[in-house]
Amino acid sequence: MADNEGPILNKVETRVALQSPLFKLKRWQWWLLVAANIFFLVAGQSAAVLLGRFYYDQGGNSKWIATIVQTAGFPILCIPLFLLPSSKETSASSARSPPVRTLALIYLILGVIIAGDNYLYSLGLLYLSASTYSLICASQLAFNSVFSHFINSQKFTALILNSVVVLSFSSALIAVNDDSEGPSGVSKWKYILGFLATLGASAIYSLLLSLMQLSFQKVIKKETFSVVLEMQVFTSIVATCVSVVGLFASGEWKTLRGEMQSFGKGSVSYVLTLVGTAVTWQVCSVGVVGLIFVVSSLFSNVISTVALAVSPIAAVIVFHDKMDGVKIISMLLAVWGFASYTYQNYLDDFKMRKAQSNAAEAGNNSTC
Repeated sequence: MADNEGPILNKVETRVALQSPLFKLKRWQWWLLVAANIFFLVAGQSAAVLLGRFYYDQGGNSKWIATIVQTAGFPILCIPLFLLPSSKETSASSARSPPVRTLALIYLILGVIIAGDNYLYSLGLLYLSASTYSLICASQLAFNSVFSHFINSQKFTALILNSVVVLSFSSALIAVNDDSEGPSGVSKWKYILGFLATLGASAIYSLLLSLMQLSFQKVIKKETFSVVLEMQVFTSIVATCVSVVGLFASGEWKTLRGEMQSFGKGSVSYVLTLVGTAVTWQVCSVGVVGLIFVVSSLFSNVISTVALAVSPIAAVIVFHDKMDGVKIISMLLAVWGFASYTYQNYLDDFKMRKAQSNAAEAGNNSTC
């Protein structure tokens, strides 16, 4: 990596990171923590997208219910939150906690953004097949690279730029594919609406990740996993409340009884589908916020792209979605973009560990 490119973290962040408990972990321990969050994200997101598509295919039609279940599973996270032991603050995170009013404002703003973003995702999934929806969502990495650069001082390298360009082409292929169709003969206008809603949701989601990372670094300044869970729980509470207000304001609540009774697989399956979707989205969210905390918002978004590359394959198997040549090429480009960024993260981690080792040696020499 050239000297003028620099690592993902800037020099100030590097000094802070070297003091962080995360970088005091052994290399294999750190990667194990990253791998666990990757599993939560990929498994949770893939399952949630398929369940969301199943809900619509079996007769579900409420966009606000599909929005609510994306955050309504937050009580599950209270279990590990209460079980986690309170860790002592280190010198790197010993700053006074931000005022409750400040934290409440952060959770309120992020929660409202999450609710709006989830609604757009629900609208997109209503009018698009699961495979098309997932491939369009891959554009979020390109958006996040821009937001991370301006909000989080993210450094661009040749590998990251290559990843962004490739993933942008991946989404563009889907956009210009005239043979793309939504589920059950959705009209071309609704397909375009679904495409634009999903693209807009991807941009907002990317902005959200960068704002979360900024909140961790500049305001919360704590380095425990309980902080990750608290962020997820409180923003989910706000997002769920906003979504419930949307459900009643739109009048969709009046159709829920009939929707459950006419559900293709029965009322019990209707309830289980919504509960399963809520649980899997929370599993995904823990992985997303965990990777922001452990690595960065851009890396979290890259891993989301992996799940988006997995989802089309699962959609072909489960829903028999059409997988034409354009989608195959788009999926391969998404994998290429992910591999490019992952290698860059490996180089940055290696450089960070080397800097940590040099700092430790310099400290030992100064005490002699």
